[in-house]
Amino acid sequence: MANQDNSSDLIERPRYDLQLEQFETRLLSLLAHCELPTESIFVSIGERINVFKNLDSVVTKLNDEQKQSSIYISKFIAAAASGLFDAALNYLWDQTILELRRCAAQYDLSFFYDNAVSPEKRKDLKDESDLVKLTDSELIYGAREIGLISEVGFKHLDYIRYMRNWVSAAHPNQNEITGLQLISWLETCIKEVTSLPLSSVAVGTKQLLRNIKNESITSDDAKQIATSFVNLTQDQVNSLASGLFGIYTRPETSPQTRQNIHQLLPLLWDRVDESTRQQFGIKYGKFVVNSDKDEKELARQFLQIVLAESYIPDDLRATEIKIALDNLLSAHREFNNFYNEPPFARQLQSLVGEAGKIPEQVYKPYVLGIVEVFLTNGNGVAFYVEPIYKKLLDLFDQKQALIAICSFMETNIASRLQFTLCQKKFQELLDMMKSKVSAPAIQALIAKLQNFTGPLDKMKDDATIKRQLAILQKILA
Repeated sequence: MANQDNSSDLIERPRYDLQLEQFETRLLSLLAHCELPTESIFVSIGERINVFKNLDSVVTKLNDEQKQSSIYISKFIAAAASGLFDAALNYLWDQTILELRRCAAQYDLSFFYDNAVSPEKRKDLKDESDLVKLTDSELIYGAREIGLISEVGFKHLDYIRYMRNWVSAAHPNQNEITGLQLISWLETCIKEVTSLPLSSVAVGTKQLLRNIKNESITSDDAKQIATSFVNLTQDQVNSLASGLFGIYTRPETSPQTRQNIHQLLPLLWDRVDESTRQQFGIKYGKFVVNSDKDEKELARQFLQIVLAESYIPDDLRATEIKIALDNLLSAHREFNNFYNEPPFARQLQSLVGEAGKIPEQVYKPYVLGIVEVFLTNGNGVAFYVEPIYKKLLDLFDQKQALIAICSFMETNIASRLQFTLCQKKFQELLDMMKSKVSAPAIQALIAKLQNFTGPLDKMKDDATIKRQLAILQKILA
């Protein structure tokens, strides 16, 4: 304890400030000698002190084992001490990604992959070594889907990912990061990822998946297991069903495991929402399009268990639209999206056509996808494709417009609304959708959203807005 006090005294001692000043002076002299820039290199010493004043209370959230494996936190501290906050943020994100990969590997990797990526990419992911093939956005989206991180944790990490992409040393910029911002981001990543224990639901799901793969589940066992389904949220039900679909349709899955799913699926199916059910039909269509004969047959068997073959698309155009939409969103969520989005946007526009007729199976994901790309990544507008997005939005019918208006209730969209540019684009979206709906209740909701004075990412939690949405449930159904 005495050593900890001495360390704290050392950080706050004026001599420590002097040492940093001397370090800066010598290094700046070297840069000047090499005729390199010397302006705006280091964050002020005062901002660095703000980091170290709060460092102990944050790092103590790590246990001894976690500390030993946190090499990038050491680099984070070294970069912060040097006044290179942009580099420190980069190191912090590196540590967070490593921890997310570790959590996924220790949970159930197959289940994670099934929920994190598209079926096309899923085929190339086998074991822990393939985690590096996932983009950062796929990693945190997948972690949220299976409950490794909370919805609040996802929102915070999505914000830090945005800052890492556009404010850190990962990208040329002249933005400033304060010491309090930096230390708060470190605390968020430790609290929401590194030191966050698995929830009781996640632990239960992990054990269930292990039993499905390794034990024989009888009809009585299945009924007993099904009693735990009532404790799952809608998102958790959908994720579990998607995981079961992924396990069932892999050719290497054992007959016993498929029989176990056969026992459990009918007891879960009633709680699976309509949108997720339609996605199983779309996945069947993708197997057809990609000539995956074994997976196609197994997907049909999965749907037959619950008499759900009606979800198989009548028109494989629905599958093609979903594939194009997945490709567009994957490009949009990553670093070089301004350059990578246009070909996928044009492909999607071609599939949608001038009439804008969208198959029922992809109705909601299509609308939410177009809203997400229109809102931008928060850093800038992709000018080459924005006319395409506006054209697609203009083709929305009243039902699609209503889904777009209520999109702020979706976690992905709410997370985007943390950023100023996305907030501005959402207001623009509401103006565009206003002329497409006539019901007074919908017009009243739009007025409420446009006049909302709090943070837009909090709208979905507002009691008045929730009541207004309840009135619209029959229209949305």
